Amino acid sequence: MLLKSSFFRLFCSLCLVFSLSLLSFADTIRLKDGSIIKGKIVNFTGGKFTVAIGEGSRRRQMSFSAADIESIQFDSPQTPAETVKISNQTVGNKTAENKIIPVVQTNKISTPPVAPPETVKPNNTTQTNSAQNTNPNVAKPKPIELNVKVLADNTGNGWTNSGWVVRKGQKIRITADGQVSLGSNRLTTASGIAALPDDGKLMKNVPTGALIVVIGDDNNEFIYIGAEREFVAARDGSLFLGVNEGNLNDNSGAFDIKIQIDSSSGR
Repeated sequence: MLLKSSFFRLFCSLCLVFSLSLLSFADTIRLKDGSIIKGKIVNFTGGKFTVAIGEGSRRRQMSFSAADIESIQFDSPQTPAETVKISNQTVGNKTAENKIIPVVQTNKISTPPVAPPETVKPNNTTQTNSAQNTNPNVAKPKPIELNVKVLADNTGNGWTNSGWVVRKGQKIRITADGQVSLGSNRLTTASGIAALPDDGKLMKNVPTGALIVVIGDDNNEFIYIGAEREFVAARDGSLFLGVNEGNLNDNSGAFDIKIQIDSSSGR
């Protein structure tokens, strides 16, 4: 009987030592409200710690938000206790199994400086590119220039052929200089005489004796030029110039005409 009693006491002592050793290896969680929980942290997800408390049939689990925890003291038989402060909802670098929680660091990416765009100096050399080239650094082709004398009399049936066949869409600029006589000592420039009546002139609403042109010898769409005008050719054809008057028989003299044709325009 004495032997059984001694054995029972020894068994109880061993159980007590084992229980105390378990408590010594428990994690200590201190809450911000002052509460202290001893248990084993078994999980951490979604900003919450899961703590296992008790053993066997008495084991239960409790969850605590990281925002409610002041500090955690991790106890283990291999390493001395370590206290981790919980601040701004940031948890220490260990899990319940005393493993290191990886911390992802965001490194600043240094962007290399971007060199300023290279300044391209305009090329002063005249380019011979296509007439349709709109590059501002390419010199625009010079217009074609023609100098023509337009007789005021009935020579050539009143029309002077410029010798140039224009294309539809070409831009044409005509400048006239000089004076002609319309007979009876009536002198006029290429602008004509608005006050001089003439029922036989080709353009009724244009001053008598003014400079006019037409494109093609089968066309009656006359164009008033006067002393100077720029227009766009509405059709293909030879460019003819004349004087807006019905009776050319008593006329004399000629206009000095300068024709400039934009070779980059037209189809």
